[in-house]
Amino acid sequence: MIETETGTRRRAVFVGGSHYRRPSYGHNHPLAIPRVSLTYDVITAYGALAPSEFVRSRPASAGELTRFHTRDYVNALKRAEAFGRVRPEDRARHELGTIENPYFPGMFYTPALATGGSLQAAEAVLAGYHAFSPAGGMHHAVPDAARGFCYFNDVVLAILRLRAEGLRVLYLDIDAHHGDGVEQAFWDDASVMTVSLHMDTAYAYPFKGGHLQDQGGPKALGLALNIPLPRETHDREYRKVFAGIWQPVVERFRPDAIVLQTGTDALFGDPLGRFQLSTAGFLDIVAQVVAAELPVLATGGGGYHPLLLARAWTGVWGLLSGRALPEALPEAARHALRAVGWDEDEDEPYYEDLFRNRLEYGEERPVRPVIHELIAALSSHPALKRRLWAS
Repeated sequence: MIETETGTRRRAVFVGGSHYRRPSYGHNHPLAIPRVSLTYDVITAYGALAPSEFVRSRPASAGELTRFHTRDYVNALKRAEAFGRVRPEDRARHELGTIENPYFPGMFYTPALATGGSLQAAEAVLAGYHAFSPAGGMHHAVPDAARGFCYFNDVVLAILRLRAEGLRVLYLDIDAHHGDGVEQAFWDDASVMTVSLHMDTAYAYPFKGGHLQDQGGPKALGLALNIPLPRETHDREYRKVFAGIWQPVVERFRPDAIVLQTGTDALFGDPLGRFQLSTAGFLDIVAQVVAAELPVLATGGGGYHPLLLARAWTGVWGLLSGRALPEALPEAARHALRAVGWDEDEDEPYYEDLFRNRLEYGEERPVRPVIHELIAALSSHPALKRRLWAS
């Protein structure tokens, strides 16, 4: 811990690298946008990243990847990268080379690098730091297949690294999409609790699972907490739901560390999201997580509007590193955001503000009956009614 004007704060590291300036996912894919590199540029425009806080990402080894993924799957990705294409049998078996999970140069190296970064973040957490791995958060991947733009599930592998040292891990997923791959990996593990607030899968990917009644396996009943939210969920509604679950979960589960997936597709202008969160509302949730006074491993995740994403992830880094960043964007940050050339919502009234300020605030709208009904249903969830740790 180090001293600041406001007391003590936990040291933090940012895991990144120049590789993320290279294009990936091919053309016309939702992830074919600058994300990690743009976030880095905005953070450094604030002068908010000391050399001692930066960790250069390394690729995960095949041995590390096969702690969760099958060897056949890892080899299929290596093979695709080496030969510049996906074999038909690998496409059929592993869901590679599809519109959703396309072939691109670096198809193995890039996700392996992101996974290595999240493993480095886990090592930092074991040393008592907060850590941010913005290239990570690929929460849909399963052992033998790519899913939902995710090739390697770095989140699962990072949690397994923490578990190898005996830590109890609370996984919180605030991406707009259900954290299904992580939940599945720890479905029957009483040392990991998964909490996911997401678009109801009745109308959103992955179109199955993530229901309130999905609560964990026989050995870990109550350790999966799913909160399916309706379209147009806004700041006030999200805060009200979160306030009802966060402290009870932390107090009952007693984690040693928190892994936080910070996909920004829950923000109001995201092209693949259906929520209406402001950046200020989103970061208020992150601030409550950091305030739990446990080491936090934050990853990236979804997020398909580069301007919203970079501003939000800059805020995530500010919270983790204990910095009070001004709301007005520095000139260098404005230039970096303009240089992206993003014009999908240039006719919207908020568009120019994306280049002026780091935050926007949601309107105080009424809480809808469907949210009150959800909160009432949550009150009977095992995670909120009983002790969730071994006696």
